[in-house]
Parts: sequence; C-alpha cells; structure tokens
Amino acid sequence: MSGARLSEHLQDLVLENASLDEFLQEMSGAIAEFGASAAGCRVLSSVRLIRASKPAVTAGSDPAALALEQLQDRTAGPALDALETGRTALLDGRLTGDPTEPRLDRYRRTAARWGIRSALSVPVALDDGAAAALTYLAADPHAFDGGAAASCEAFAATAGKSMRLAVRLGSVQDLNRDLLQAMKSRTIINLASGILMAQSRCSQAEAFTLLSKVSNNRNVKVRLVAEEILRRFEPGPVAADFGPGT
Repeated sequence: MSGARLSEHLQDLVLENASLDEFLQEMSGAIAEFGASAAGCRVLSSVRLIRASKPAVTAGSDPAALALEQLQDRTAGPALDALETGRTALLDGRLTGDPTEPRLDRYRRTAARWGIRSALSVPVALDDGAAAALTYLAADPHAFDGGAAASCEAFAATAGKSMRLAVRLGSVQDLNRDLLQAMKSRTIINLASGILMAQSRCSQAEAFTLLSKVSNNRNVKVRLVAEEILRRFEPGPVAADFGPGT
C-alpha cells in the first residue's frame, strides 16, 4: 500500500468509528496487517494510549495481543518502555529469557505461553501530553530483523497523524458529554429548587442554600438531594430530556 493510500485508509478509520475505543480497535487490526507485510510472517498487534488524568486505553488485534498489552498494567513490558523512553523497544529471540533484564521475566513467560517470541513497540507522541505505543508481536524470533523494524516505525509515524485527530475528536466528545451531564444536573437542581420555593415561599437562592445544607449534612451530591425531592413530588425515574439520544 502506498504512503498516500495508507494515510487515506487511516483517516477513514477515524471517520468510520464513532468512539476512540472503536478507532483503536480498528487501528490494531491495521497495525497487524501492515506488520505482517513488513515482517513476512503472521503478526499480532496492540495499541496503548495514555492521556493526562485519564486511564490508559488498550486494544488488540487478537486476544493474546490484548492480554499481553493489559498485562503491562501490572508489570513491565515493551510498550511501557517505549512510552517511558520515547524510543522503540525490541524484544527479539531472547524474549523467553534475558538475564540482563529480569524485570521483563513475567512478560516473557506470558508471551511464551502464547507462542510469541518477538515484540516491537514503537512510541507515538500526540498532542497535549498524550502518547501511544504500537506493539507488533510475532512467533518468529527474528521477525523484526533487517528493515522490518524500520518499516514498522514508518507506519507508526504515519498512523500518528490519524491518532492525533482521533484523540482530538475523543476530547471533544468527552467535553460534550460533560457539558450535557452538567446541563442535566442543573435542570434537576432547578426543578427541585422550584418545588422548595413553592412549598416554603422562599427565594431561589434560599432554596439552593437549603439543598446545599442537606447535601453537606448527608455528604452526598446536591443533584442526588434534588432527585430525591423530585421523586417525592412525582414518583418515577428522574430525567432531564435534552432531545433525541439523551
């Protein structure tokens, strides 16, 4: 696949997937496909995305690839090395045991059980402190010798452009969800305040002060206190409707 065609394909992945998680899942498949072409053998792949103040997001082209990626939430591994150093991490034919790197023993043993003998993780710098690692896995202990590793690094550089766009879109979606949730909470609180104003003949400020006092005394959110008032006033599920899909 030419560079232009590859870039177009990766951009399509951004447009065709509704969420960042779905995009990364599709991306892991594209990584595996390219890796197999570069290495000349079957390649599995995984992706790890890290962003400030958010948990890591992982995806894999295969259950074994995903299991090895998620294992690194609890132990050392090539993807974490690549993210920490900003350099490509290669575990080659010594994957099943390298006495100079005992911290990777657990990763090696697990990889060996899945028939994996080589791993290549390539870091990708993204925007606003975000970063990703693309990991290629193969049974061939020398899968990434020669020019294969360089080709995989070139793919990662191209993929990074689409990943930046996907992360930006994901941030906008997160912001929209937060704003919508805030609007719903505000509406429920306003409705409960209106009930208190009618019952107690107080001002809106006084009604909100009362809600806040109950919230503090019970150590619960103001919204939960407001929902309780609405349920008493009109039994049934509490919801604030902002249109279709909400």
